[in-house]
Amino acid sequence: MPDGTGRRNEDRDLPAFVGRDPENHGSTLVSVPAVTTNKLGEFLRAHRGRLEPADVGLPGGGDRRVTGLRREEVAVLAGVSIDYYARLEQGRERNPSAQVLDAIGRALRLDADARGHVFRLAGLNPSPAPGTSRDLVHPALLQLLDSFPSAAAYVLSPAFDVLAANSVAAALLSPFSGMTNMVRVLFQHPQARTVFVEWPTLVENVVHALRLNAGRYPDDPEIHALVEEFLRCSPEFRALWLDQTVSGLTRMFKVFVHPEVGRVELTYQTFDVRDAPGQQLLVGTPEPGSRGALAHLSSLQASDESRT
Repeated sequence: MPDGTGRRNEDRDLPAFVGRDPENHGSTLVSVPAVTTNKLGEFLRAHRGRLEPADVGLPGGGDRRVTGLRREEVAVLAGVSIDYYARLEQGRERNPSAQVLDAIGRALRLDADARGHVFRLAGLNPSPAPGTSRDLVHPALLQLLDSFPSAAAYVLSPAFDVLAANSVAAALLSPFSGMTNMVRVLFQHPQARTVFVEWPTLVENVVHALRLNAGRYPDDPEIHALVEEFLRCSPEFRALWLDQTVSGLTRMFKVFVHPEVGRVELTYQTFDVRDAPGQQLLVGTPEPGSRGALAHLSSLQASDESRT
């Protein structure tokens, strides 16, 4: 039906009830939308209403009685039938495939956050958007790493590869030079159990976080290959993996015994990198008694680099 502007509003699929205006003590009646479980449909309708034909390369003009795009226009852009898209918006279709949601997301020009949200509303686990890479570190993030002159900061991939590190982190991890995957460092490097004082706790945290990443990114070939390899070759990894515990990295206390400077204690905080889903930034700040040792280690690393 036309609204007060003369436009036909396709978005009135939802029932409403009439009640008193809580801001008015008189008898004014207002229309209040009823609570609905069709959150996916509401989301799609809202984003459809924000786009004009010109935004998606369609001709505009004429007597358009709909705010934003028409349903049939979204359906054509997404390559699905008009009836199917209408049923999806109205909540009569509850099981869209990931391919359909990808196509609708492109049609509605959804960004990465909105795309992930629409997947979750449909009960699906969003895969990385096409064209994204979890192995490339943005130059702005590289610059941020260097803004921590007295903290160890580095970026991890979902498979726990060290993608980038500042000079302090590089110095701290120098005993493992040549090995950049932290799962391999912990389970295969001969110095791992010496350098990491609380090795059992650390490997437990890492394996549980790796299992969480495996669930979030089930098609990640690096995670899959890593897990398959260590299930075969490491009884300790296999026992932790089969425990079925999942837990992300958060705040952690780590103790290093570095061959150059001895004991170094740090508290780590973990941050998700929003524009590269799956990457995590870890920042380790030294405890008061370890600041001198970490500073000395950094200076040794800088001297070594200047000589090469």
